[in-house]
Amino acid sequence: MALPYFYLSTYSSSQKTIVLDEDTSRHVVQVLRMQNGEKLNLTDGKGHLITTTISDNHKKHCTVEVNTVQQTPAIERKTVIAISLLKNTNRFEWFLEKATELGVSEIVPVIGTRTEKEKFRHDRLQQILVSAMLQSQQSWLPVLHEPVGYDSLFTLGDVNNIPHKFIAHCDEQYKTPLVNELAAASGSRIILIGPEGDFTPDEIALALSNQFKPVMLGDTRLRAETAGVVAASLMCLV
Repeated sequence: MALPYFYLSTYSSSQKTIVLDEDTSRHVVQVLRMQNGEKLNLTDGKGHLITTTISDNHKKHCTVEVNTVQQTPAIERKTVIAISLLKNTNRFEWFLEKATELGVSEIVPVIGTRTEKEKFRHDRLQQILVSAMLQSQQSWLPVLHEPVGYDSLFTLGDVNNIPHKFIAHCDEQYKTPLVNELAAASGSRIILIGPEGDFTPDEIALALSNQFKPVMLGDTRLRAETAGVVAASLMCLV
C-alpha cells in the first residue's frame, strides 16, 4: 500500500527531524489517525521525496524523523501552457488540477483582448496545484506564473528560448494537428490557449510573427479549459 503523501513548503538536506505544520499535522493525526512509528512521505515540490517515521503524533505539530531522501531529476523537456484566464473560475481551477496531474512544467496565465476576468488569487491556485501534485504522487510542482499581458508574453526570455512553440486557435486558416507536430519536437514545448472568445486576428498574427505554429487539437471546437487539458495531455505524453 502506498504511503500517505504530504507537502513540505521548505526542506533542507541537513534536516533529520521535521515538525509538520498545523494543517498537515491535523490531517495526519486526526483524519488518518496515524500513530507513532508509522511512515509517511513528504515532498517539497522540488524533486525531493522524503520518507519519514512519526515520532510524536501531536495534532498541531506532528514530528517525524527522516529515513531516506530521494532526488527525482527534473524533466529536461519542459512543457509550458500559456492559457487565458477564464470567466468561470471553477473551470480555470479544474484546468490547473488536471494539468498538474499530467505533469506540466509551467503554467502562464495570460490576459488578452477577450479575457473576461483578470482576478487572480495566487495563494488559492497554488494550493490547487499542491493538492493535485500530492494526489498524483509527484515530486515536482509546476511553476505557476503571475498573469502576463498577451503582448508581453513574447518578451519573456523563457518563452523565446523554447524551441517548439504552438498556438491553438479557432480561426479558419490552415493548421496542422498538434500530435503531428509533437512527433518531431523532441525539446521543450509551449502552447498558447485563448479565452472563451478565442484570440483576435491581431493576436494570432503576433504569435505567428514570433514563430508560433498554428495547430489544431481535434475536429471539434473545445472549451478553453478542455483545450488546455487536451494540449497538456498531448504535450506531456507524445
